Amino acid sequence: MARATYAGSAATVMGGFSAALTRPAHQAYVLLYAGFIALPLAAGLDKFFHVLVNWDMYLAPAIARHLPVADHTFMLAVGVVEMAAGLLVAIQPRIGAYVVGLWLWGIVFNLLLIGSYDIALRDFGLSIGAFALARLSQEFAGGFGTTGANR
Repeated sequence: MARATYAGSAATVMGGFSAALTRPAHQAYVLLYAGFIALPLAAGLDKFFHVLVNWDMYLAPAIARHLPVADHTFMLAVGVVEMAAGLLVAIQPRIGAYVVGLWLWGIVFNLLLIGSYDIALRDFGLSIGAFALARLSQEFAGGFGTTGANR
């Protein structure tokens, strides 16, 4: 059984693993980091294929009326933005996580306009996770086995 010894940023674990890997905060960071890369990429890609759902039905008519393009075209652009946000999380989680969180607030606003309160609540919860990732990335964005202070 590995035993963690924490001595500041030079923490080590018997058996050769970095202590950061055994810390619950780092494990939470890794889960959120992977999730907020994969999920925006998957949702964005699905805007083109509609495997999960027909995303066009979630666009609020009050917003659609003001668009200079067709609803479907707009939703394709939304998909591109979501994929870009997922890639930004992968490259710069300190920035990308805030972008995803704010993007989710925009989605929540749209969902409230169409009365999808349950999905709005879920997406608001996801935004909290994105903001938690942004905060955790201040310490752990240096990589999976290092802390930001060790870079």
